[in-house]
Amino acid sequence: MLPALSSFFYRIASWKTLLLGLALYIPFPAYIFKHLEADMNALAGKSLGPIDLLIGYDPGRVMQMVSEYGPEARALYARGELTDDLAYPLIYTFLLCIILSLLFRNRSYAPFQFVNIVPIWIWAFDLLENLCIVYLLKCYPETSTAVASICSVLTNLKWAAFAVVLGLIVYGFVRWVISRRQTQLG
Repeated sequence: MLPALSSFFYRIASWKTLLLGLALYIPFPAYIFKHLEADMNALAGKSLGPIDLLIGYDPGRVMQMVSEYGPEARALYARGELTDDLAYPLIYTFLLCIILSLLFRNRSYAPFQFVNIVPIWIWAFDLLENLCIVYLLKCYPETSTAVASICSVLTNLKWAAFAVVLGLIVYGFVRWVISRRQTQLG
């Protein structure tokens, strides 16, 4: 399955699919999540923000946030996790796979054959993190330290995988620029 998925992304990667990915991606951080967070904070009566964006938090912090959201903000956040935050990981994974496919297609310096599908790790960790968050929001006040701990680990794994993908993009871009300069000079 992974070889087929990698081949698929290499095959469809173009400037048009990159622009499509960007067009699908931009509304989420620019509008959808911005308004979801503002509505959650308004319902909670304070600026708490989403759990998804935290880095390196402890389970106690998550359980405190779930409590402080209040019933309306918890319901809104859970609904957002089950709708918008199911589509968003698919969209940013698509975009990142397209970017990596464009940078590493037909390149001899690619670290490994399936470099273009590394973003699938981010997607997997994000979806599992979202499941934990929804569980904590829906089951409140019956909180689970174990689920909050798993949520924290998944969030950290998501951000670590994102850092790896970002590093691959920077590496691929630098190599692309170097190869273009060598082609122009040679």
